[in-house]
Amino acid sequence: MTISSLITALAVGTTFGLGGWWLIPAGRSVPFWVPLAVAVSAAMLATVVVRLAGIDTSGVTAVEVVVQMVFAGTGVGLVAATADRRFDGAGRSR
Repeated sequence: MTISSLITALAVGTTFGLGGWWLIPAGRSVPFWVPLAVAVSAAMLATVVVRLAGIDTSGVTAVEVVVQMVFAGTGVGLVAATADRRFDGAGRSR
């Protein structure tokens, strides 16, 4: 993993994480850092997968960025879909 790939993964993950946190419905209780951490981790995992697949070995390519976006978007989507709904003290959802 090159430094440019690391920086690109961090930028893509941060963008998707912040955007995903903003788009998660208000009825879900998701801490700010969860979608951000998942998106950054997923983008870095995408970089590793692209490198292991041998798609590219030098610099950042469009294929790598697209795979990072797909992984980050999927990760944030899973966080949004599986987040708990807010409950009041009696166990009812608000």
